[in-house]
Amino acid sequence: MKKTTLVIGASMKPNRYSNMAIKRLVTNNQPTVALGLREGEVAGVKIEKEKIVFEDIDTVTLYIGAKNQPEYYEYLVELQPNRVIFNPGTENPELYRILTKNKIDFINACTLVMLSTNQY
Repeated sequence: MKKTTLVIGASMKPNRYSNMAIKRLVTNNQPTVALGLREGEVAGVKIEKEKIVFEDIDTVTLYIGAKNQPEYYEYLVELQPNRVIFNPGTENPELYRILTKNKIDFINACTLVMLSTNQY
C-alpha cells in the first residue's frame, strides 16, 4: 500500500517546484495532500490553507524557506510523519533538532529527483 505525502508550500503556479512535485507524485500514483497560502487544485489534489491534521502521513516534503517554517513546527510533530524531505533552499538546523527529538527522520534531498530516480 502506498503512503500519503503532504506537500507544504504548494502552489498553483506551474513553474513552481511544489506544483511540479504534486504532478509527479500523482503521476507516480502516490496519494498526495497539499497545504499552501491559497486554496486551489493541482492535478486533482486540493490545496488547503488550514493546517488539517491529516491521518497516516508518511512523508512531508517542504517547499517553504526556513524563515517561514516555525509556524509549522508543532504541526509537523503532531502529524508524526515517517520522514520530512527538505528540498533545496528549505534546509533548517533548528527544525532538524526538533524532528530528531521527536524521532522523525529527515533528509536533505529533491523530491523531483527522488521520484525520477525511483528513490522515493
